[in-house]
Amino acid sequence: MRFSHAALGAAWLLSGSVTAHPADIYSVFTNPSNNWDAHTTIEFPNSTAFENATERWNTFDEPTFSIAITPGTDADVAKAVKLARSNNFPFLGTGGRHSSSVTLGALQNGVAIDLSGLNSVSVDSAAATVTVGGGVRFGAVVDPVYEAGFEVPIGSYAYPGMVGATIGGGVGRWQGLHGLIIDNLLSVRMVTADGNLITVSNTSYPDLWWAVRGAAANFGLITSATYLRPLINGGQLMNAHFILPASANASYFDYLASLQGTMPAELATITFIMWNDTIGESQILINWVWIGPEEEGQKYIAPLYNLNPTEVSVEMVAWNKITNTAAFGLGVPICEPVHIKGYGANFRNLSSTTYQDVFRDMSDFYAAYPDGRGSSVEIEIFAPQAVAQVADDATAYPWRDSLGISFGWNSTATEQAGDAMAMQVRAAFAATGGYSGLATYVSYAHGDETLEQMWGGNVPRLQQLKEKYDPDNVFRFFHDLAQ
Repeated sequence: MRFSHAALGAAWLLSGSVTAHPADIYSVFTNPSNNWDAHTTIEFPNSTAFENATERWNTFDEPTFSIAITPGTDADVAKAVKLARSNNFPFLGTGGRHSSSVTLGALQNGVAIDLSGLNSVSVDSAAATVTVGGGVRFGAVVDPVYEAGFEVPIGSYAYPGMVGATIGGGVGRWQGLHGLIIDNLLSVRMVTADGNLITVSNTSYPDLWWAVRGAAANFGLITSATYLRPLINGGQLMNAHFILPASANASYFDYLASLQGTMPAELATITFIMWNDTIGESQILINWVWIGPEEEGQKYIAPLYNLNPTEVSVEMVAWNKITNTAAFGLGVPICEPVHIKGYGANFRNLSSTTYQDVFRDMSDFYAAYPDGRGSSVEIEIFAPQAVAQVADDATAYPWRDSLGISFGWNSTATEQAGDAMAMQVRAAFAATGGYSGLATYVSYAHGDETLEQMWGGNVPRLQQLKEKYDPDNVFRFFHDLAQ
């Protein structure tokens, strides 16, 4: 057990704005009677360890903390929740700390329960399962699983926490073959609002199991999760990257939209509308992944060669290398800390007209606001087959008929104009997306959406379960269901 005593004096300086006096927090969490595990650490502000335990990917409208505890065991996670609750300290459990939701900023001067100490990755070869700790990021999962001869659906980048990305639904490249990441989840270990540590699965707390798969952040802290999935194509996939000039946008988006109703289960596409400083104009950066033999995948990328790409790279890679190699390696720098606002929208119709309009609008924005050229739009279109095989009411995730998601990033150097542009782009996707209004993947939600826009018709059932499992609403800082 280690405490950061040196920073206590600095923590006292915050006493005018914290809910509880830092000395009180210090007294509660460092009391010897707590009997913390030897691997549990407690840190206070103005120390490197505190920064490591609280630093977020997106620094915009972020939560602030007066203490950070990094439990070394799931029992200590439960203990930390009980101590925070019994002393009325607001708290937030964090894994990869990758969300860009502005709702998290509602927590100020609270208790950070940093799950990064729960970093185990355990593969059971006989059962073909992998169990990961609540603080494990995708980048730490892939090698042990691949080396054991298996795979598990992951997100697009290495940095996000696996559990955090899972519980919103887990959209990703493998969903045409494997379904959403929640569809591959077998069970979780969770600390509930009353500080109890329970196993949640199809046979244990089945009502909570439904809610966990799509809205778990409102119900508890997941300390570990177990997944099941076999290997496909020997773990090899085709990773294709293209950069297209602005002049190719109409032809490319026509081809992208033509995938509606014809997209094979093995295909996953990610498209970025972004600014190219070198040539001084907008460009389209694309990453198409084929989870299967290269000769089959080449049939689908063949039309892209005819669009005058300025850069092309096509290679077969092991699935565990995709997060670091996709999109010319963009997945590595994109995980560096940023200060942005994010806006997302789901769609079940693919509209070339909408994509072209957005490309034109972003090009105009870049021309008018040079400081905003760090803003971009990401269009993720993944195959739907395995997602659609799971009943709509089987999980709390509501958008199983979605074909894609747009996620706009606003560089806050031009905050007011950028926000207006981002909301305009989001509205454009919503207008032609095939839903009655805005539909948003909760993991990509900005924070201004209604509950129905994030969870659809599942809201009443979720709120009933919220009243049952968290009546005091202690888990309220990530898109509060009790609002």
